[in-house]
Order: sequence, then C-alpha cells, then structure tokens
Amino acid sequence: MTQQVEALLTEHFRYTPLSLIDDIINTVNTIVYRAIEAIENGLFSIPPQQLGYSPEPDTSRDTVLPDADHPDSKDEIENGCHQLETLLEATVDKTFDKFEIYTLRNILTVPNELAPWMRLGHYEGLSLPLPSDTPTPESILALRRKVQETRKLNLALRSTHARNAATVTQLKSLLSAPQSTSSPSSGSSTRDPSLAFITTHPSAITLGLSLSQTSSTRNPKSPLSENAQFFISQLPALKSALEELKPRLKTLPEKIGDVDWESRREERRAYIEGRVRKVVGGMGVPGGDADGMKGVRVGREEVRDLEDMVGGIVRADRMEE
Repeated sequence: MTQQVEALLTEHFRYTPLSLIDDIINTVNTIVYRAIEAIENGLFSIPPQQLGYSPEPDTSRDTVLPDADHPDSKDEIENGCHQLETLLEATVDKTFDKFEIYTLRNILTVPNELAPWMRLGHYEGLSLPLPSDTPTPESILALRRKVQETRKLNLALRSTHARNAATVTQLKSLLSAPQSTSSPSSGSSTRDPSLAFITTHPSAITLGLSLSQTSSTRNPKSPLSENAQFFISQLPALKSALEELKPRLKTLPEKIGDVDWESRREERRAYIEGRVRKVVGGMGVPGGDADGMKGVRVGREEVRDLEDMVGGIVRADRMEE
C-alpha cells in the first residue's frame, strides 16, 4: 500500500486501516482473557475431589483435610490456565496476522493507478481558488509564440553570421598575396584580383598598415582604425553642415542661362594643352615651349604613360560635353 492510497483511505474512514485491524485483534484478545478468567474462576469454585484430586489425611491428627486446603489443586489450576492462555494468544496472533495481510491487500485497498482520480464525497461541488501564477491558455499561447519568434531570430542570426564569415574570408583572401591560375589547354596564366598591395607595399609598412607581425610590433595602434574612428566622429558635423546647406540651395535659381560654358571649356582645354607642352618640352621632345632647353631621352614606357594621360583628359572633356 502506497502513502497516497493510505492517505485516501484514512481521509475516507477517518482512521487508518491498520488501526481498524489492531482494534479487531485487541477485541479478540480481550475476549480470550475474559474466557480464561471465567475458566479459572469456574475451576476454583469446583471442589478438588470433583476435579479428580484424592483427599490427603493429616498424619498428626489422623483426620482428612478439607477440599479448599488441598495443596496441589490451586497451583495446577493456575498453571493450566496460564498454558491455555499462552496457546490461545499464539493461535490468535498467527491467525490474525493472515487476516491483516489479506484485509490490507484485498479489502482495505485502492488500485495505485486509480487513486489519483478518486474524489471523496466531501469534495463534491468544492471549487478551490487557483494560485496567481497559474498559467492560462492565453499565456501558454503567448509563450509558444515567443519561442517560435526566438527560433526564427536564431536562424536569421545564424545565417547572417555565416554570410559575414564568408565575407570576411573573401576580404582576407583579397588582402593575401595574389595567386596565378594557369589553364593547361591554353597555356596562359591569369591572376585573381587582389588588394594585397594595401598592406604589403613598403609605404603601407611605413604607415603601419601592414598585417605582418613586424609592423604590428612597431606600431601597436593601427592608423587605419584611428582614421576610421576619426571619420565616424566627424559624420555628425558633416550632417549638420549639410542641413545648413539645404536652405541655401533652395535660394539658388533653377536655371543658369547666363554662363558661357563653351568659353570655360576652351580655357580649360588651352590650359591643359599648355601644361602638356611644357612637360613634353622639358623631356626633350621638340614642339613644346621649352625647345631651347636641354632635352632628356624619353623611354617607351614614359611615352605610353603620357599617351594614356592625354587620352584620359580627352575622354573626360568629351564626357563633359
């Protein structure tokens, strides 16, 4: 019998099942003691001669002793009643031990799986107030939605972390040394785009922008990070200056028709041509403003650079037109 079943039966009977069995056994023992006492009183009331005792003569007086004064009758009756009482007590204990086990197992019992679902009569129509922290269906639904939103946020953060990690890997590969890939069929080699010159150039090492251990030991504070922090700190000032310029832009006319853009372009073109002639003349090419100056022999690469520069200027002028 479990404690839950015992508590249920105790609440129903108003006493424990074991106390009921003890009362039954005590009642039977009381009956046994009364029976033994009645037997003993009955034997004492019977004359010893009727119980089979022969009278013993008194040798000093030559007379027969009365029945009440028989020396062995009282002791034998008490001894016999005591043995009968002991035998009955042993029989009662042995029999009622079996009765106790049978009663607790088959009569005063409730199945363990049924005990939590039983409701006693004095609980009918009784409504107990629920505690304040008892969850309601609405609160359970809200918690379930929170869990779902938390899972969605977790998945989004993981995907963002994976994308950021891939971006960081790509940026690190751009800062690494360029690797050339050659195709065996064509025999030509191509180089992957790389920004390694930002950190590997001697100027970058001088400025402390190199990722190598030597530059980091020389300048523990990276100028790049300091400049980035400075730019970020200046953003509010730039924003306020932009806000001040917006009302001034509204005061300007929408169309400016009095400006002679063609003359401005001609002046710029003449200035650029003059500067080019001066540079070319200084290098020893005839036709410049410095024809009388001592020229210097110009290599092919420098000529190509000048051609590229002049071509860029011409393209810029065409785009403006």
